[in-house]
Amino acid sequence: MAATIRLSERHVGLTGTNPSVGTLIVRDDGDGPVIVGRGITAPGGRPHAETIALTEAGDLAIGATAYVTLEPCAHHGRTPPCAEALVRAGIARVVAAAGDPDPRVSGRGHAILRAGGISVVPHLLADEARQPMSGYLARLTRKRPEVTLKLAVSRDGMIGRRGGGQVAITGPVANAQTHLLRARHDAILVGAGTIHEDDPALTCRLPGLESRSPLRIVLDAGLRTALSSRLVRTASETPTAFAVLGDPAAAAAFRAAGCELIACEAEPGTDRIALEELLDDLAARGISSLLVEGGAQTARSFLEQNLVDRIVLVTGDTLVGAGGIASPLVPSDMPADFRAGRQLQLGPDLWREYERRTF
Repeated sequence: MAATIRLSERHVGLTGTNPSVGTLIVRDDGDGPVIVGRGITAPGGRPHAETIALTEAGDLAIGATAYVTLEPCAHHGRTPPCAEALVRAGIARVVAAAGDPDPRVSGRGHAILRAGGISVVPHLLADEARQPMSGYLARLTRKRPEVTLKLAVSRDGMIGRRGGGQVAITGPVANAQTHLLRARHDAILVGAGTIHEDDPALTCRLPGLESRSPLRIVLDAGLRTALSSRLVRTASETPTAFAVLGDPAAAAAFRAAGCELIACEAEPGTDRIALEELLDDLAARGISSLLVEGGAQTARSFLEQNLVDRIVLVTGDTLVGAGGIASPLVPSDMPADFRAGRQLQLGPDLWREYERRTF
């Protein structure tokens, strides 16, 4: 199962509204177990992992064991249910990890397998299997994307310098890890102030992964971002959206540049975008994972409204000094309901992850 989970990691961020699921078909004819079929949910979400693995295994699937990271689907969509496909293929045993909260599947996939004479072993390494599909699980259970807040914090607790443009807080290894993080998300969000101060590209620029740049979303209630900004100029190359209030005067120019405008509600009594309603809208269009990268006010708003599920703090050795913008969060102030996860030493920089799990 651990190998199946590792396999499922390969397509995280590529499978649309479906989770990236892994499947291994294993048989033992007396000389030890042999993998005869491998499958990962295909880019775009179809075909499913079970179908791919069964196709590779062919007749060798008869009497074999299927390891799957998510309960096989039980509903008819564009293709028949994977649970039925496993029965038809002659699989003798299914070892499953996480259950599927989709009401069309939950418990029904396992029931179809058992009714077809297949032995089912559920919930093996379920917590580990949920990690690659955590965005999908959040969208199904919370009706919003899973939100990861990422902050790069200097040695003196700053995330930048006001009016000074981009400040290099972390080095090349940590920066490459950030680009990988972007590639694993459906969308990335920043506030308009970050665009004004830093003019970032917000793309994945790792060799070979450039096509995995996520949808870029800017919170800009009045649409005051300059048309000359890097995001607007590259909107025809990388999907870009602006979350706005009403119908700003500049709307036509932004649409002509290739930008999408997302009409949002305002927080009561303010001119700020209502984040919770925005997340609802993003989930409705199939966005399962959202990376929030800046700036201080945007990060603080997500934290104060309890909309953050995972936190990535990267601390560098840089001293920002006078004019610095204080980070809304440092390791010593981590909210009590977050637990420490992976920690990486990336050259001189320290990468820390914290997560809150309620699935």
